[in-house]
Amino acid sequence: MSDAPARESMEFDVVIVGAGPAGLSTAIRLKQLDPDLEVVVLEKGSEVGAHILSGAVLDPCGLDALIPDWKEKGAPLNTPVTDDRFYVLGEEGEMRLPNFAMPKLMNNHGNYIVSMGNVCRWMAEQAEGLGVEVFPGFAASELLYDGKGAVRGVVAGEMGLAKDGTPGPNYEPGMELTGKYVVIAEGVRGSLAKQLIATFDLDKDSQPQKYGLGMKELWEVKPEHHKPGLVMHSMGWPLGGNAGGGSFIYHFENKQVYVGFVVHLNYKNPYVFPYMEFQRFKHHDLVRPMLDGAKRVAYGARAIAEGGWQSMPKMSFPGGLIVGCSAGLVNVPRIKGNHNAMISGKLAAEEIHGAIAAGRQSDDLIEFKKTIDESDIRRDLYPVRNVKPMWSKYGLVGGLALGGASMWINALFGRSLGTMDHAKNDAEATEPASQHKEIEYPKPDGKISFDRLTNVAYSFTNHDENEPAHLKLKDPAIPVDVNLPKYAGPSARYCPAGVYEFVKDEDGKDAFQINYQNCVHCKTCDIKDPSQNIVWTTPQGGEGPNYPNM
Repeated sequence: MSDAPARESMEFDVVIVGAGPAGLSTAIRLKQLDPDLEVVVLEKGSEVGAHILSGAVLDPCGLDALIPDWKEKGAPLNTPVTDDRFYVLGEEGEMRLPNFAMPKLMNNHGNYIVSMGNVCRWMAEQAEGLGVEVFPGFAASELLYDGKGAVRGVVAGEMGLAKDGTPGPNYEPGMELTGKYVVIAEGVRGSLAKQLIATFDLDKDSQPQKYGLGMKELWEVKPEHHKPGLVMHSMGWPLGGNAGGGSFIYHFENKQVYVGFVVHLNYKNPYVFPYMEFQRFKHHDLVRPMLDGAKRVAYGARAIAEGGWQSMPKMSFPGGLIVGCSAGLVNVPRIKGNHNAMISGKLAAEEIHGAIAAGRQSDDLIEFKKTIDESDIRRDLYPVRNVKPMWSKYGLVGGLALGGASMWINALFGRSLGTMDHAKNDAEATEPASQHKEIEYPKPDGKISFDRLTNVAYSFTNHDENEPAHLKLKDPAIPVDVNLPKYAGPSARYCPAGVYEFVKDEDGKDAFQINYQNCVHCKTCDIKDPSQNIVWTTPQGGEGPNYPNM
């Protein structure tokens, strides 16, 4: 007799996991094509937008294609880019790169500084107005398969497990939501997308996916320091040769400024502390005066897919499609992926609509590869495919020169020589601590720079302390027996929320502690752990960060 929980079931034409730009674009386009289709969007955040964290300077081409009259419908794109600046920083100063030297694709004029959380909230309203069912607080935790091995739906809404994983007094087994097709739009390193890629070997013809850790703070600055429409990017200090990455500063509306920092996760030195690199950056002479007398409003972090065109997995599987950042559609030099996410959702909807109209369901939509290959997504990603591997191989100076040359050659002649490999994944790139020196970081001053736990409070993160930890260890012994002696316990540094600690137990021995309540769902641990021992899974629906205006 089966002891599996009895679950109610709801049947739809299309089930979409994730209410980000890709998932919502899929839903909107499906209802535009056929108002009678039954479409549901599941969102693990407490509300649509609660888990959305992006720079963000938005290229509106995706919205133009999906909702051409977005301005008339009140889309929250209110701050056009008016000034675009690029800097290389040194410890004592900066050098501004002339705009005329930058390839045309790097030009941000015509784009908008936005809160992608608010854009997604607006998109959800458009979707619901078309008849889409949007279920926030519903975490999709399990895939459902039919008798032939095709995905037929997901389990969502399981709640009330006790700390030991058994059903608690208020246990809810969740629901089975099934459809003719399932669309996975979870964002970077989503738990279901990760399972699908492994199960169906979707990355067998791809290079390893590469990632960056993006950290962002929202500040309210003095009026005299606010320049709406100003976009600033920098490279160089404080990272130097320790890691690749850079900063972004976007002057938004209402005296608000986004200050962010990205660290590429292929760094070798396990002593690198990405969060502290971000805090140190804010003390540069280019940045510090802007934050004088300012008020920090919010903080968050998330991983960014950086592998580019050659790292994209096959986006179709038996029973559905993977879209958006789950497929790694970010243009690294532009630091943009939201437009491609929207386009991929629109194209996915058109592919699925055609299949359903032809009487198909639950098959592998292999035609989607050709659709992507002939789309604006390829035209955006293919010309810049060598920028990331050049940076990884040749460092800041060499990568900047060669990457710039590659983009110019593509811009002028429409071609470049070959496609470079990524070689290793980011976990494999980590070297033993014995090969590196420990890095000393200045103590945060509490005014411009902050310790992690103080900042995490500004992500408004919440998890039930009585539920099982959603951060799983394949082998509980590895953190202390392997990662601490060999790599100096890098999880205590690479996590931007202070989730992982090495502490002493009652006998004075080293122990590994997981403060899962702090988790902001960035997925860095799942990516960077050198032993690949940490597995990120979705917690109960509605938990995690609650980002305002991010």
